[in-house]
Amino acid sequence: MDVQILSPEAPSKSNSHKNQNAMDVDGGDVQLVMPGETITSDLQFMRGHGTYLDSESTVISSVAGVVERVNKLISVRALKARYTGEIGDIVVGRITEVAPKRWKVNVNGRQDAILMLSAISLPGGIQRRKNEEDELQMRKFFAEGDMVAAEVQAFFVDGAIGLHTRGHQFSKLRNGSLVVVPSALVQRCKSHFHLLPCGVHLVLGLNGYIWVSKPVIGNPESTDEADIERTYSNKNDIIDDAERESIARVCNCLRALARKFMHINDTIIIYTYEASLKYPVKDLLKKDVVDSITSEASHKLTME
Repeated sequence: MDVQILSPEAPSKSNSHKNQNAMDVDGGDVQLVMPGETITSDLQFMRGHGTYLDSESTVISSVAGVVERVNKLISVRALKARYTGEIGDIVVGRITEVAPKRWKVNVNGRQDAILMLSAISLPGGIQRRKNEEDELQMRKFFAEGDMVAAEVQAFFVDGAIGLHTRGHQFSKLRNGSLVVVPSALVQRCKSHFHLLPCGVHLVLGLNGYIWVSKPVIGNPESTDEADIERTYSNKNDIIDDAERESIARVCNCLRALARKFMHINDTIIIYTYEASLKYPVKDLLKKDVVDSITSEASHKLTME
């Protein structure tokens, strides 16, 4: 029998390039892509926002961002995009203007969101229609510069986001510090209000604004006079040195996670906080420390 030996052939450049660049879209890790980067060449997937198809039906990213998959639909959420909002989102915002029967709120969007006077809770949880007297004292509820936790309720005709603060968890924010991260990194969770084991309270805004604070004393729906005055108070409670250090440590942990482009939720924050305890707060943003605490937190998360 004749045996024919053929010279080896080089693999197709296009195929090898796709195989090297194609991502595991079924994996659970955060997948960051750059414009023009191949996401997958599997024909079963459909392209969504932030992607396009080339001549060979390969899904390619058109923006720099995080790959998101819903069943067979693949999209890319841009890291630096403005917050667009969805009904039901929990957001943290800053009051920018007091207008007739409404407040304008900066929520990291293309335009300021709108908080109507009729969409807030009165002190003590009183349920009634707002009147002219309430309109005259709007600045007693929220003034320019105040921080507020709210929920996206609707969208106006011009695309502006409509907010509401009805509910005991939504209120004026005090006793803390604001951390700004890319909105694409904040994971949608069952709850966005968390009390960490270290005694720090978190409000994870899906718009990328995260409020880190000391827990507020009292019940906003209480009829007690002290609690009623505290609901819209501008005075911070007394915060001791240990509480200040815990707040500062959590803030730096959030900034470290954002630097490594890791998804942010309460679990990864707790793991990062625990990993950071061996370092002083002032050193947490050094590159080697950031790498150490985030990798340790990521390892704990994968071990669950």
